[in-house]
Amino acid sequence: MSKSQGPSSLKRKRPDLGTKNSSGGALIGQEKVLYDLICSKQSMGICTFDMKRETKFAESVVTKSLKSLQTKGLIKIVQHYQNKGKKFYLSNDFEPAKELTGGNWYRDGELDKDYINTLKQVCARMIQRKKLMTIEGIVESFKQSGAFKVELSREQIEEIVNALVLDNQVMEVKSSGFGEFEFIPIGKICYKYCTQGGGLKGEPKIGAMASIPCGVCPRITYCTPNGIISPATCVYYTKWLDF
Repeated sequence: MSKSQGPSSLKRKRPDLGTKNSSGGALIGQEKVLYDLICSKQSMGICTFDMKRETKFAESVVTKSLKSLQTKGLIKIVQHYQNKGKKFYLSNDFEPAKELTGGNWYRDGELDKDYINTLKQVCARMIQRKKLMTIEGIVESFKQSGAFKVELSREQIEEIVNALVLDNQVMEVKSSGFGEFEFIPIGKICYKYCTQGGGLKGEPKIGAMASIPCGVCPRITYCTPNGIISPATCVYYTKWLDF
């Protein structure tokens, strides 16, 4: 299975069903009806039960016609990744939809754990090296790395990052717009590498205060409600609230 699936697309020109196909045999009668039906389902395909229901053909007719279409190289069988006993028939002009194959993370109907773990390791090292990254930065780093032959989509990379967050390898934080977040818009989601204990590598675990200016303010100890330095007069705090 391809590691990256896009929208279903035609791989070659569909044969003229009224004349001869690429194998030299003409499609007529039940074969043509079944082939048209299979093609109409595009990347989702169709199982034999639905074929019989929609065409009203006897099982023997469906079985014989499918065998002939396979011999002529016009259709293929795809097993559903969640139900290996259920077969779907697709025209060779289409790639199977992710609803059948399981999507990007499945290969031959099985979850490709090795591939997923490799991506997670690469992603974690990127974040560890940069110390702080946005999802856009991670996507760009994957593109520039050239480590994988197939380009990963943003959706795939987001899934990998979310898996790292759930594994407590990466921590999701919000930019305060100050300090290390200086060049990142306030409120923007960022990612930091974690130690095994869940804290950030080389620094304590970040709490809720880290996402607001107060958490990194060097004058926080002098800040009082009615003092010279106070939340009411702090331009940074006001800016954060306005966001």
